[in-house]
Amino acid sequence: MTTPSSKPARPRLRWLPLLALAAALALLSGCASTSVRTARDDSGRPIGLHGSVALVEPDIELSELMAGGMAEPRREWTAAARLLYSQAAREALQRQGIASAPDYVLPADAGPDDPRRQITLLSQAVSMSILQFSRSHGTGPLRNKHGRFDWSLGPGVAALREATGADYALFTYIRDSYASGGRTAMRVAGLLLLGGDIGGGMQIGVASLVDLRTGQVVWHNLLIDQTGDLRNLAGARETTEDLLKGVRSSAAPEPTR
Repeated sequence: MTTPSSKPARPRLRWLPLLALAAALALLSGCASTSVRTARDDSGRPIGLHGSVALVEPDIELSELMAGGMAEPRREWTAAARLLYSQAAREALQRQGIASAPDYVLPADAGPDDPRRQITLLSQAVSMSILQFSRSHGTGPLRNKHGRFDWSLGPGVAALREATGADYALFTYIRDSYASGGRTAMRVAGLLLLGGDIGGGMQIGVASLVDLRTGQVVWHNLLIDQTGDLRNLAGARETTEDLLKGVRSSAAPEPTR
């Protein structure tokens, strides 16, 4: 995996306001939250994976939350988190009996018109729509979905299948922040003097699995956690276990309800 310094800056995603709303709702509950959506087959059973999965270069950034509330990106933390998440994701898939193809990093010369880059940008747009129209904190379900989790990136995913040799692509977006010493002191002072919590760091992740043979989004999850930590392998494994919740092989027994 390449380091952040060698990659071009990513555009600011339009879905950030949706994630901010979801995070606010999670804060009210005071605990970690996941929201798994899985496509179903004609019999109504969740679709299991049959084939290999390629982890597309994850969009991950770790920051330090300063005393005044400003989040400052930390390059070293981010570089480590991208490697640790990749390892933890492969381990999580292996436990489910799902084969992993080599991780896929977009070539540095892949411009905006490159089909592979267009697919990654399209995956972000579709995830944004899923957050907005398929969950209780969004706008509400679209009528033409008829209550089904039915989303697709279209036939253009063939370019990514050709590039990866995989049957599925795992797209990941994670933003994680950690309170600095000054922020922690401010939280303590707020609790003692004002009786309220000004908040600390927070972890927000969005992941989706796309069938590269059809373009269908077969699984999607939103994770919000106030305690996750991607800076070490144990924390990365814990986060990944939550983020990839509900991903299962077609050979695995259907979970009991």
